Amino acid sequence: MGNFKIYPRKLKGVVKIPPSKSMAHRGVICAALGNGISKIRNISYSDDIIATINAMRSLGAIITKEDDYLYIVGINSKQCKKNIDLNRTIDCNESGSTLRFLVPISCVFEGKNRFIGRGNLGKRPLDTYYDIFDNQKIKYSYKKGKLDLKTEGLLKNGEFKLRGDISSQFISGLLFALPLLDGDSKIIITTELESKGYIDLTLSAMRDFGIEIINNDYKEFIIRGNQTYESVDYRIEGDYSQAAFFLVADTLGSDVLITDLNLKSLQGDKEIIDILEKMNVKIKIVDNGVKVIPKENLKSTIIDGSQCPDVIPVVSLAASLCAGKTEIVNVGRLRIKECDRLKAITMELSKLGAKIIEKEDSLIIDGVKSLKGGVKVWSHKDHRIAMMLSIASTVCEEPIIIEDYECVSKSYPQFFEDFKSLGGNFDEWNLGK
Repeated sequence: MGNFKIYPRKLKGVVKIPPSKSMAHRGVICAALGNGISKIRNISYSDDIIATINAMRSLGAIITKEDDYLYIVGINSKQCKKNIDLNRTIDCNESGSTLRFLVPISCVFEGKNRFIGRGNLGKRPLDTYYDIFDNQKIKYSYKKGKLDLKTEGLLKNGEFKLRGDISSQFISGLLFALPLLDGDSKIIITTELESKGYIDLTLSAMRDFGIEIINNDYKEFIIRGNQTYESVDYRIEGDYSQAAFFLVADTLGSDVLITDLNLKSLQGDKEIIDILEKMNVKIKIVDNGVKVIPKENLKSTIIDGSQCPDVIPVVSLAASLCAGKTEIVNVGRLRIKECDRLKAITMELSKLGAKIIEKEDSLIIDGVKSLKGGVKVWSHKDHRIAMMLSIASTVCEEPIIIEDYECVSKSYPQFFEDFKSLGGNFDEWNLGK
């Protein structure tokens, strides 16, 4: 992979935030499970979304890609019935959402499934589904440490007990699948539910496509069987997890207007707004966009990252420049993302001069006055670490070299185009020189 040398420079201008990856996954899945033709507008073809598109094609949906929208003929349409492969391979690439959403969905349809992928995807636990397979006598096999999961057998309706402190993707996967079964089902959450925002996104998308779920205070979900996903003209809203990078850039002295954000969004990563306000900034709505107006000093705070894990890397950058001690708690799940993000955040920001103590499921950050730069840092081949380090360059005293920058294609392929359009200054760097 490639390396960039990025020179310290504040960003200035207007950036249209790419569409929400979380909502795009959900929109594509709901449309593909329908029995008509849907149009999904404002879509960006990141690696993860391409994985979900191809996964739904594997199940029989006809999906036509245009520049920034999709036409999707649902699996249950007459013209798709003949497309269903009874011995299918679903390549999830490095997308955890694709994997965990599609495992139960694939078991709604006749045939055998094989799930493959790359990177750390094989290390992400799937025990929740294995327990369901054991209970329902669905055949399965897998390889430890590598994604090569095979399943055979149909998912049956009934009662499903799931812990609330596991990934919400397991719950969403079942929510997508269960309305298509012949009988009614219930999902019972046995502990406090984390990442409620992601469940809200799933329920919202399903509701938009005509599926009714009863949510009893996130303690149980009642799912009526024999429901049908309707065809819809659906627009994907802007992504708060990507907006977070430019909101933090503003917090640290840049002047970027961020457009296409829904201020009433259900996205859990909208929490970035509240976090930055606690750090002593003002959020201003200007010309149909959002920008951060920093006050004289950034303040330390306590941040619970359980509902917004994806913004924690760039929030850690902001915390590194806050006066005092910031604690970021309940973020143990960051260890099983594309990399061990707690370790990566600590390692790479420390190279720049930050003072961070890494705990098992938290970070303790003592603010410093400035970041030095003048060093080589590594993305750990994780898109959110690469983008965080790019924003860090704007407040460094010297240039930095980022190794393996191209991993941003996983969620935000045009990140460096946007970064450059805002005045970011970088060039390719050969580490062998």
